[in-house]
Amino acid sequence: MSQHREVIIIGSGPAGYTAGIYAARANLSPLLFEGEQPGGQLMLTSDVENFPGFRDPVTGPQLMGEMRAQAERVGCTIRTEYVTEVDLGSTPFKVVSGQGSWTADSVIISTGATARWLGLPSEQTLMGRGVSACATCDGFFFRNKDVVVVGGGDTAMEEALYLAKMCASVTVVHRRESLRASRIMQERALQHPKLCFIWNAVVDEIVGEAKVEAIRVRDIVSGEVRDVACDGVFVAIGHQPNTALFVSWLETDANGYLKTQPGSTRTNVPGVFAAGDVQDHVYRQAVTAAGTGCMAALDAERWLAARSVGVPVA
Repeated sequence: MSQHREVIIIGSGPAGYTAGIYAARANLSPLLFEGEQPGGQLMLTSDVENFPGFRDPVTGPQLMGEMRAQAERVGCTIRTEYVTEVDLGSTPFKVVSGQGSWTADSVIISTGATARWLGLPSEQTLMGRGVSACATCDGFFFRNKDVVVVGGGDTAMEEALYLAKMCASVTVVHRRESLRASRIMQERALQHPKLCFIWNAVVDEIVGEAKVEAIRVRDIVSGEVRDVACDGVFVAIGHQPNTALFVSWLETDANGYLKTQPGSTRTNVPGVFAAGDVQDHVYRQAVTAAGTGCMAALDAERWLAARSVGVPVA
């Protein structure tokens, strides 16, 4: 295998696999490192009903498997390895994994973001069986049911208000006695008739065997423990973008997400592009990640073409 590629893609998921498809079809011989969690967060999703082109629900792993197979079929080389080091200081860029090192004329970063979880064993056991970190993705499955949202920031209130449109009730559990969300979001949430709040409380356990049946909450002031019946639990305590490898080279925003130039996937380093949740803290959907994966491959193709004919490129 050649140790030099025109395009190296770091990360998989909808963004990485889509970038691989487009880059391969552009004859750029892309090499994709699947990274820490091949397939990204969708590997933790049971049914996906909002990805265009699938009339019937498809599981997250099935969807990612199809994308991966498509990328390989059109010529993208995929390695299930971790990238441990990058050098983006000069071209060709250097990418190092546990199996060796490669150089690349351009790099697409699609390492995604990781949801912050409560750290409960039951949370992991019931993942996809009532436990979720995305109301937009999974709220549809809880129509007319009772759900819980854990968190007190803007993201938690957005999730709660979204769920209130379809759920019978939404209970917000927050470890403080007041919300951290912006004032407008607080007003909307506190005035909504379907939302109720459990203050100064933490979730000690998610109760259920085959599916979520309740949460066990502990009042951090009184120490009282009680169970609250529910059909679903949405953990909304934030996401952590997977950018540790790149912060020495690339600009990030206040929340650690990679900055891209408006209307493109270009980072502050010419020839380096970012796609998917690693640069998107607003939408965080499979279809938007795939869209920016397409954009990144097209941006890389145009950047490489312009450079080859001596046209100045940003």
